[in-house]
Amino acid sequence: MPFAQLLKTIGDFLRRFVIVGSRAMARGKLPLNDLAGGAGRMDVLIRALMASILTSHGMRDDVEFTMILLGGPGPARRIRFVSNQLKGIHAEERSVAGKIAAVIKNPTPPRGHWVERSPGIYDGGGDLDMTLDDFQCPIVRLDANSQLLYEGSIPGDSDISELAFVLGDDKTLECNRGMPRSLGKEWLQGHTCIAIVHFLLDERVKINLE
Repeated sequence: MPFAQLLKTIGDFLRRFVIVGSRAMARGKLPLNDLAGGAGRMDVLIRALMASILTSHGMRDDVEFTMILLGGPGPARRIRFVSNQLKGIHAEERSVAGKIAAVIKNPTPPRGHWVERSPGIYDGGGDLDMTLDDFQCPIVRLDANSQLLYEGSIPGDSDISELAFVLGDDKTLECNRGMPRSLGKEWLQGHTCIAIVHFLLDERVKINLE
């Protein structure tokens, strides 16, 4: 079943998050004891993943999270997590890293092709542009130097049923696509940005998409 069709079943309002790992390992044996170093700051991506899908006592059922892995020789790789299908995801960084390690030990699938490695975890070839091309929804690129996300409002007759947010790791995101929006003057870590976005959407704060 295509992702667009599959994900419509997970909630009334779908939240998509995409994070680019500029040097995160895309293949090989993931060093679980060196996620911040040898794994190419995979720790940043894992914290972002946990912030996107986990609550204090459970898991959200309305989130799709995609990490773009650009580290090492060879093509870019994507790992996609569909929150309402996931099993065995816990709020422990090393445990989540083990799930990723089980994916990247396999050959990278061809661009545009997805393989389900375990419930709710999909492995595919492709980069950020390909990912954004697949989205049929407004895309917000988080950028501290842009206008605030939470100014303005969604038009009253809006039929928006999903939103996508794009962010980088600890390096500047090299992307000009999407609406640039800020969460404040300070540059925040990715998982903090995602937590703020969830708060704004959970509390139905009026956001600026115009």
